[in-house]
Amino acid sequence: MRWLTPWIYAGLTAAAVSAPAFAAEKTVVVGSKIDTEGAVLGELILQTLEQEGVPVENRLQLGVTSVVRGALTAGEIDLYPEYTGNGAFFFDMADSPVWKDAEKAWQTVREKDAERGLVWLSPASANNTWAMSVREDLARQHNLKTLEDLADYLANEGTFKFAASAEFVESEQALPAFQEAYGFTLDDDQLLVLSGGNTAATMRAAARETSGVNAAMTYGTDGGLQALGLVVLEDTLGVQPIYQPAPVAREWVLEAYPEIETALETVFDTLDLATLQRLNADVAVNGRAADKVAGDYLSNMDW
Repeated sequence: MRWLTPWIYAGLTAAAVSAPAFAAEKTVVVGSKIDTEGAVLGELILQTLEQEGVPVENRLQLGVTSVVRGALTAGEIDLYPEYTGNGAFFFDMADSPVWKDAEKAWQTVREKDAERGLVWLSPASANNTWAMSVREDLARQHNLKTLEDLADYLANEGTFKFAASAEFVESEQALPAFQEAYGFTLDDDQLLVLSGGNTAATMRAAARETSGVNAAMTYGTDGGLQALGLVVLEDTLGVQPIYQPAPVAREWVLEAYPEIETALETVFDTLDLATLQRLNADVAVNGRAADKVAGDYLSNMDW
C-alpha cells in the first residue's frame, strides 16, 4: 500500500527502538500493511524466516502505513515490508530529488533509519509507484509503451479518456507533474474522475470502457493489470518517486539472526514488476490466500 499523507516522528532515538524486553525469547514479530501486496510480501518474509528456523509471531495485515510504521518504531513488531519512497514523508523530505533515484532512495532511508536502530535490507526491483496505464488493444494498435509515446499520440489527436481519482488529477505530484514533464494536457472531456483513490475502480472503468474510458490511474504492481488487460506506460523521464518494497527490521533481529539478511535478499531479488503483479493477481483476481501464494512461490524458487 502506497501512503501519501506526510507525518513526522518526533523524539525517536536508537534507544527507543533497541532490543525489546522480550528479546531473550528471540521471537521475531512480523507485520505488514493491510492491502493485498502487504499480505503477499508479509507472507514471503514470514515463511522465509520459518524456513530459516527463526521463531516468528504473525501480525500480518496490521493496518495502514502510519499504524505499521508506528508499531515498528514502538517495538510492537520487529520486521515488515516498506517502500523506499515513503522515506520522503518519514523524514520530511518530500521535495528532495533523491526519491526519484532507486539507489539514492534506498541509501537515504537506510542511513536515516540506522539512527533509529532500524535496518533496511535490499529492495525488490519492482516499483509500486503511481502510473498511467492504457488498454492493451490501444497500446498494441498505436505502439504505446512509454509516456512519451502517449504524448505523441495525444498530439496527433488520438482518442483518449482517462479514469482517475480526484487526488491524482489535482495533486501536483501526479497528473499535473506528468503533463508538465511530457508536454500534454487532458481536458475535462478526457477525464473520468472517480471518488476515492481505489485503483481497482479506475482499472475496471478502463477494462469495461465505461463512458469511453481506455486508460486509468494505477500503481505499478497492481494485481489486476494483467487480468484486466492494461499496460503500464513507462515513466521514462522519472517523474514519479521510486517505491521499491524492502524488508525493514529492528536492529536486534539481524544481530540475533544474521542469516535472514541473505535469505530475504534472495527472495526480494526475484521480485521484479511482472512477478509481483502476478503474485498480487493470484490473490486479488484469482481469490487465492496470500499464504498459499507465497508458499508456492518459495517452494518453486531456485535456492
